[in-house]
Amino acid sequence: MYKHLIKRASIVIEALPYLLKFHGKVIVIKYGGSVLEDEELRQALLRDVVLLKYLGMHPVLVHGGGKDINKSLKRKGIEPKFIQGLRVTDKETMKVVAHVLGEKNNRTIARLIKKQGGKAISLYGKKGRVIRAHKIYLRGENGERIDLGCTGTVTGVRYRVLMKWIKKGYIPVISSIGVGKGGGLFNINADSAAASIAGYLKAAKLILLTDVKGVLDSKGELVSQVNTHKIWEMIKSGDIKGGMIPKVKCGLTALKKGTETVHIIDANIPHALLLELFTDHGIGTMVVK
Repeated sequence: MYKHLIKRASIVIEALPYLLKFHGKVIVIKYGGSVLEDEELRQALLRDVVLLKYLGMHPVLVHGGGKDINKSLKRKGIEPKFIQGLRVTDKETMKVVAHVLGEKNNRTIARLIKKQGGKAISLYGKKGRVIRAHKIYLRGENGERIDLGCTGTVTGVRYRVLMKWIKKGYIPVISSIGVGKGGGLFNINADSAAASIAGYLKAAKLILLTDVKGVLDSKGELVSQVNTHKIWEMIKSGDIKGGMIPKVKCGLTALKKGTETVHIIDANIPHALLLELFTDHGIGTMVVK
């Protein structure tokens, strides 16, 4: 008669060691892709994020919005352009990036968190100036310097500002826009931004929500846990390839800067965040030093 209720209780008991371990710890969560586009997935994720806050953890949300940016650019007759996987961000494109990531996505996420019963502080670009950045250049095949416009890289994070809001009970929602010394805005890769923020905050975990299971081995099987040495071996052997390479490299950067563990998980799985954090086996790949 009570079997289903006992099963539920068992799940809660399984979570207890993790609740104790991560109480009071910072958890940086980067999300984008299908979670931003699918309203049901987004609502479920943000509900889980609010739950983490009520359970005594300190979630910090970092988001991108590449697909939304592309759609907005195309509506304006601007064709998105990428070089070596990075967006070419001219001044007109930067205006679109600032609008989509700031006024649109960031505010929407903060509003939805409040709707779920949480407290959110919306931080993007000059609002909070959380991410410091400067312009980056690429090198071509012949060594020539390639100008990407307003595409930048993180040079610093105002982590004390974030901790101030965290201690007040807020969930910081941060878009991947950096501010330069002269006040100019820079478009930052969202994974890189999340990795830097996690490093500066000495986060217990950086969780990268993706559209794939995690890191796969040569047989296509999910790698549940892997260390930095093995990651480099898998990159060299070609087991890790394509878009997963920059993602795991961002994870390695976070670990090097002081983050305890990095998780790459499939955001399309209902309650993926909770399953990864509070179950013995998790659902994705955990990267450790």
